[in-house]
Amino acid sequence: MSKSVARVRTALDAAGVKAEILEMADSTRTAADAAQAAGCALDQIAKSIIFRGEASGHVVLFLTAGGNRVDPAKATAIAGQPLGKADAALIRAETGFAIGGVAPVGHPAPVAAFFDRRLLDFDRVWAAAGTPRHIFAIAPGVLLTLTGASLADFTG
Repeated sequence: MSKSVARVRTALDAAGVKAEILEMADSTRTAADAAQAAGCALDQIAKSIIFRGEASGHVVLFLTAGGNRVDPAKATAIAGQPLGKADAALIRAETGFAIGGVAPVGHPAPVAAFFDRRLLDFDRVWAAAGTPRHIFAIAPGVLLTLTGASLADFTG
């Protein structure tokens, strides 16, 4: 098991969340790829979209339904600071994960996070589990609590 997947497993176990981490035969790097691999609707994929907070210099995580796009103006207003592109080095340093496998849990330290209400429309959603080939299913309300994210309207 990779170190990244192990961190997700540890975070889920520590929270008492029973979720199976699956290694898929094909890439789950994109929401469409993940939905196809999981056999679910596109919006059941909880995408981890990362921005750089220009004031703080730290990452800001937006967990959104697979078919939704983060609206930069809404996201900036919600984050309370201008947002810019987070490069791969910053994402890896602050989340512990590489782009394409950023899990919503298992970060080395808490990150500011916001949660798309659309995800709550489902009994379960699928999220990255630390690599571009690993995913796990979870009840969206449990994911919301586990991430410490704030419910927010940031899609457009």
